[in-house]
This record gives sequence, C-alpha cells and structure tokens, in this order.
Amino acid sequence: MSTVQAEQVMVVKTDLFHSCGYFQGFSAETEKYLSTLFNPANTQYLPRGEMEEDPGYKQLIPYCIFQYTDANDEVHVFQYTRGKGGGEARLRAKKSVGIGGHISTLDSNDDSPYDEGMRRELEEEIDIACQYDQELVGLINDDQNDVGKVHLGIVHVFRVQEPNVTAREMVISDAGFRPVHELMSDLDSYETWSQICLKALFG
Repeated sequence: MSTVQAEQVMVVKTDLFHSCGYFQGFSAETEKYLSTLFNPANTQYLPRGEMEEDPGYKQLIPYCIFQYTDANDEVHVFQYTRGKGGGEARLRAKKSVGIGGHISTLDSNDDSPYDEGMRRELEEEIDIACQYDQELVGLINDDQNDVGKVHLGIVHVFRVQEPNVTAREMVISDAGFRPVHELMSDLDSYETWSQICLKALFG
C-alpha cells in the first residue's frame, strides 16, 4: 500500500456544509461556516483515495495566497505551475496562486490540526524569507468539476513585506510574483480555484 493510499485526510460531510448555507464560488462569510466545519465533533479522518471519489464528503484544504504591494502600490501575487508528480493529477500543468494541501492524521495530535496542517504544508512547499501578515478571508466551493466536488478551500491571504517567497519542491515550477493585471489577463490558464480567488479578491 502506498503512502498516498494509506493517508487519512480531514473531511466533513457535504450535507453539513450545505446546512451552513450552500454557495458556488467564493464566500467571505467565514464565521458562518468555520465554527461548524472545524468543530472536532464534525470532522473525520478518512482514506484520501476513497475521499477523492466520494462527493458525500468535502476535504478541507487551506489555500494560501501570497500578496506583495510594491513601492508604486501595484499588487503582485505569487503564482506557479503545477509540475509532474504533484499530489492531484487532475490539476497538473495548470497554473495556480494557491499553496496548501490536505490536513491529515500527521496533524491530528496538535491542539489545532488545521493550523498545524497548514503550517506543515507551507514548510514543505515554499520558503518564506520575509515578514508577513496573514488573514483568513473566505472559502471556495466549486461543484462544477470533479476535483471541486470533493474539496472545500479555506482561503488565507499572506501579505508579505518583500517578494521573498520561493519554491522548495520540484513540482512547483516557474514560481514567482507577477502583477495582478497580468494574472487577470491570463485567467484561463489557471486552475478553477485560482480563477475564483483572483476574481473575488482582486477583480
């Protein structure tokens, strides 16, 4: 059995999410959802391989966006291309502005498994060599494709003081900060979650 097959990831029942208020796309109403979705009584750890095919559950995924404002007040966002070997085969070769991943049983011994999982994923994927402020700004739900049907994104914006964010993993290629207007003019090449976030936060 491979590591991926054996991995147990944090999920909530899709019906529970719907009971908080269904939406398609982006919602900034974080308080409306997260107290319920993060309640330990409502989360489970189930096999990732099964959860990727079961829309009866939503995998909770931190989705971290890095934003830098230069001396001319122009906003830049960290972006990259998902290379071969990444965890989600259905997203390979797509561009993205989100860093993050699954919360797993590796994180379940911490007082806050979600926060620990986000920290672990960031440390694995990128190096942040500057000061920053972080804010939880919304959620992404996209039921219009197979990946989105089984995931729920929790969106965090990291406002960095300098554009000193670099990739640690080979599967994160062509990484760097680009002006928002360039990303907006190239939306179709980005994964759906990135398109949703760019429109909601910078459009």
